[in-house]
Parts: sequence; structure tokens; C-alpha cells
Amino acid sequence: MNYPNGLKKTHQASITTHKNRGMTLENELNLSNDFYREIDKAYIYKKPTPIQITKVDYPSRDKAVIKEGFFTTPSTTDYNGLYKGYYIDFEAKETKSTTAFALTNIHPHQIKHLKDIDRHKGIAFLIVRFTTLNETYLLTANKFIYFIEKEERKSIPIEFFRNEAFLIKDSYQPRIDYLKIVDELIGGIK
Repeated sequence: MNYPNGLKKTHQASITTHKNRGMTLENELNLSNDFYREIDKAYIYKKPTPIQITKVDYPSRDKAVIKEGFFTTPSTTDYNGLYKGYYIDFEAKETKSTTAFALTNIHPHQIKHLKDIDRHKGIAFLIVRFTTLNETYLLTANKFIYFIEKEERKSIPIEFFRNEAFLIKDSYQPRIDYLKIVDELIGGIK
């Protein structure tokens, strides 16, 4: 297809790599959070990864290229912000597994962070999408912490999500309306 500016649309196969495998959920959450801000409902943002840039090449003024950098501190969770006066903090993950969510997807410093937010009465949770099943869940930090402290397993079975987490149904605007569930949490349900 030719566009008015002369560019041609090319069809490229979607390539899933380790780097971009979680982008679908992340993109949908970013769009949902944009929508929440546009309607003045909540102010929740994706946290930037803390990186210190140490080497940049400047072939020209407008073409700077980062050549070297390092992580300054371990990142905590993916998103944080405010909703109805409550602090919200959560991690978003995707898995292709149809049976369980591997705990290796969550780092120890992230678990500690979720525990700390929960202990200080913030609203902390995981949003986990089972891509093959097309099921997305909100698992509260206290249920997540309960599981990892009581179980010897290296993964959380899908049945735990189905019994203990909240299923997030796809919607149009926003695509992932997780604040409906946060409203239930604020009201004290589950």
C-alpha cells in the first residue's frame, strides 16, 4: 500500500524475542493508563528503568547513539501512581504457559517491594496474562505473598489464579480496566 507521503507499508512478521515478549500486555496497560489520565480518573505511570549512560556517540547533533550504560539500581515494579487517594503499585507479566506462572519471572527485590507497599497500606498487585488461554488476572500482593511463603512450588498454578485472583475481562475503553477490581479492593472485597 502506498501512503500519500510516498512511504510504502511493508508486512513484517511479528518476531517475539526475550526483549519484547511482554510488550502486548505492557502496551495495553499503557493505553489504559493514558485513558484513565485523559478522563481524570487516575494517574498511574510506567516507571522508567534506572540506567546510567556512560558512553554516547555523536555522529551529528540529531543522531546521538547510546553505546554504553549500566543499571544503577534494581528496578522495583512496572507501574505506580494514585487513584482515589490510594497509592497503586504493580508488576505486569505475561506467560505462554497454560498451567502455571513461573516464580522466576519475579525477582526477590520485587517481592520485597510488593511486601513493603502492602505493609504500608498501598494497593499492590500483579497483573498476569496467560497469553495462550487469553486470561488476564489481578493477583493482590497479600495473596501472592501468602502463596510464596506457604508453598514450596516454583510456580503458581493457573487454578490458584482462577480461585484467588480477579479475572480482568477485556473491554473497549480502557482495554484492561483493572481499576474496576481496585474499586472492589478499596471496598474490602477479597
